[in-house]
Amino acid sequence: MNNMVKQKLSNNEAVLGTFFQMGSTTAMECLGITGLDYTIIDTEHGPFDVESAMDFIRIAELKGITPFVRIKDITRPSILRMLDAGAKGLIIPCIETVEQVRSIVEYGKYSPMGKRGFIYGRVSEYGNSKDASSIDNYMKICNHNTMLIPQCETIGCLESIEEIVSIEGVDGIFVGPYDLSIAMGIPGQFDNPEFKKALNRVQNACRKSNKPIFIFTGSIEAAKSYIKEGYNGIAYNLDTAMYINAFKKAIEDIKA
Repeated sequence: MNNMVKQKLSNNEAVLGTFFQMGSTTAMECLGITGLDYTIIDTEHGPFDVESAMDFIRIAELKGITPFVRIKDITRPSILRMLDAGAKGLIIPCIETVEQVRSIVEYGKYSPMGKRGFIYGRVSEYGNSKDASSIDNYMKICNHNTMLIPQCETIGCLESIEEIVSIEGVDGIFVGPYDLSIAMGIPGQFDNPEFKKALNRVQNACRKSNKPIFIFTGSIEAAKSYIKEGYNGIAYNLDTAMYINAFKKAIEDIKA
């Protein structure tokens, strides 16, 4: 169950992904053709349940794009079921406290790191993969390859970011710039010195703990800039926005 995103990050390669909201296996298949490293199946803002998310995960695996899932809430069922469905990483929204993050690790990592409920499910080919040669071996492999990535988008998370990112079992931080800027009282002001100061704080915390930092942007220029600044992962735009923008541009060009 190799996680290609984690492998690229370990080789100091930046990874590029997008949010998946279109809810079509064909759309996921197309994303897999583009050359993106990963996609985030969005069950926080999207309408997807576990069964549909699992179908999208299957298609992503077949097309060689790493499937992440943004879960809808910080609960054991949301974490457990998406990992059992095959998500290689979870983006966890609405983090406010260190205690919440410790619960995420408890639910999402197997013993001895956490207390994730055990099953030989589809990830292990229902107990038939080489990774499942023993329970201890399987749990170790899962803990290594499954990424738990809290989302920094609240003041509470920002103020505790150094402690949060240092927790064993936290595999990185995902910055949600829109919600974070709103929480700071400067919505969408990404050039505001206070917002840049907040980003620097998160980035420095991640560097100190040797954990990757991801961020969302809808701008190509911002994506390039973030990579130059040392961000390890970029979630560029949403599939819905890309679809609409491509057709709008084509129609404008044709009618020009």
